[in-house]
Amino acid sequence: MAAPPDLAFDPWDPAFLADPCPAYAELRALGRVIPYAPTGQWLVPHHADVSALLRDRRLGRTYRHRFGHEDFGRTPPPPEHEPFHTLNDHGMLDLEPPDHTRIRRLVSKAFTPRTVDRLAPYVRGLAEELVSRLVRAGGGDLLREVAEPLPVAVIAEMLGIPEADRAQLRPWSADICGMYELNPPPEAAARAVRASVEFSGYLRELIAQRRKAPGEDLISGLIAAYDEGERLTEQEMISTCVLLLNAGHEATVNATVNGWWALFRHPDQLAALRADHALVPSAVEELMRYDTPLQLFERWVLDDIEIDGTTLPRGAEVALLFGSANHDPAVFDAPGKLDLARRDNPHISFSAGIHYCIGAPLARIELAASMTALLKQAPTLRLATTPHRKPNFVIRGLEGLDVEIG
Repeated sequence: MAAPPDLAFDPWDPAFLADPCPAYAELRALGRVIPYAPTGQWLVPHHADVSALLRDRRLGRTYRHRFGHEDFGRTPPPPEHEPFHTLNDHGMLDLEPPDHTRIRRLVSKAFTPRTVDRLAPYVRGLAEELVSRLVRAGGGDLLREVAEPLPVAVIAEMLGIPEADRAQLRPWSADICGMYELNPPPEAAARAVRASVEFSGYLRELIAQRRKAPGEDLISGLIAAYDEGERLTEQEMISTCVLLLNAGHEATVNATVNGWWALFRHPDQLAALRADHALVPSAVEELMRYDTPLQLFERWVLDDIEIDGTTLPRGAEVALLFGSANHDPAVFDAPGKLDLARRDNPHISFSAGIHYCIGAPLARIELAASMTALLKQAPTLRLATTPHRKPNFVIRGLEGLDVEIG
């Protein structure tokens, strides 16, 4: 695999992380699939291909349902990483049918639209309370004061995690998600393993408590969920809870701060939003597209596949570039322009196909709730200091977002 020389795509370069769009444009001009030697992946930058491959059953999030590591031409993960992989590999995001189908069906019985709708007043009330605190303080870090505590509290409330235990959830999640970056260093892997052990142990005890004394929470619902005699195993329940927590707030946290940072850089759009709060739903979609919180989704090639004359063999790995797809001019008119009134907006920030985000409706409620509360209570909200990007590519966010009011 030989990458084109002098490729601008460099997920470890701070300049690239600050603005990956020029590199994405270069990739789209180079072709539909581009080899990238540093990660051993094939980069897929076009919206049509990303959308199609998310639905193509010749690719999968895992290969273990069909092949062993050696059969697939892959080296098994180091034994010391086993706690992370046990946790990660039993979650439905990293499973393929039939296991994925069975687990998603069971989870859907507890994670219903009615459950999400019932949470909406709680979400709006909490958003208003958090923003009110920010206003009384005259400003602060929007990430830590609003963007982070809102979705963490909501998913913890859904799962039935006691309030006293919630402070440890975000650090565990952040350490586990460090393993989703490209070529994570050994120290990141060690943190992910430690967090996997601690988080799994905590949930195992909580699940045991809910078995003895069920409540109205999602964990109790997962314990009770069954279909045609099938139930979730304890490991599947633990992995599902971790997945729902991690996916249930990481994207929302980063979408919130990425979105407000974009608004501060586009004062005309912010002014339009302040003048017309009815723009909030389309603004949420446009901000998710404009600065996508999940930039890349990996898939394994399970059967040889040809893309534009290039054969990707079984065992290859593709990197579906969501950030590039969401800026593809073949799909989006003036993709580099932030347009909160954009109507034709088929972004793929929530993925597609069988792995479409089960929590997308809840994420939209959370993003709209915090945005609405800030627009109403803090109409003079402004940037206090220029934020710094996290040194991450796959999960794109800021270290913080300092704001002031007045």
